[in-house]
Amino acid sequence: MKLLIADDDPVALTALNGLAKKWGYEPVAVADGNAAWEVLQREDSPFLALLDWHMPGRNGNELCRLARSHLGHKPLHIILITATGLALEEKVNGLGAGADDYLFKTHAPTELRARLQVGERIINLQLELRRRVKELEDALAQVKQIQGLLPICMDCKRIRDDHNYWHKVEQYIAARTDASFTHGLCPTCFKKRVEEINSGKKREAAVEKG
Repeated sequence: MKLLIADDDPVALTALNGLAKKWGYEPVAVADGNAAWEVLQREDSPFLALLDWHMPGRNGNELCRLARSHLGHKPLHIILITATGLALEEKVNGLGAGADDYLFKTHAPTELRARLQVGERIINLQLELRRRVKELEDALAQVKQIQGLLPICMDCKRIRDDHNYWHKVEQYIAARTDASFTHGLCPTCFKKRVEEINSGKKREAAVEKG
């Protein structure tokens, strides 16, 4: 998974970039907030972002607000990192701006990795949810295709489509849904078919006797 790392401290940026590669991520490293915003706007932008709270250009809070305002169609998990302790108000402001988590720069690598893994799980859940919603929307769209008034022949029961072609009921429905059909006889038709067969046998017997 791609990981955006934005930090104006070259030592910290190099260290984070190395750890990300070691853990199997594809890091995209930048040194200021403006470059980070450019990366986030790309079509193939990372879903995970590790952003320095205080850096040149757009700071972490501003990037969070921009991302939540303009990139709501993309799953994105943002972790803010800071070199100084944060007051409660600062933490609230950061989370209110759209950050999902925050971390001190003095963190242990194991803690960072654990927090990234949490973000990765959340993103995967969001992607799965989006996939299922898309499947549901497609299914509903198919159902809507057979809603409303359908012109049907009162004799042969064929259905007329929008191009004035007539189709068997099963052909019409199968072309517009994922439904498939098996054929059989309902009790009424079965009884009628048996009566027809018996009547035919009686006629044959009468002809043979005559």
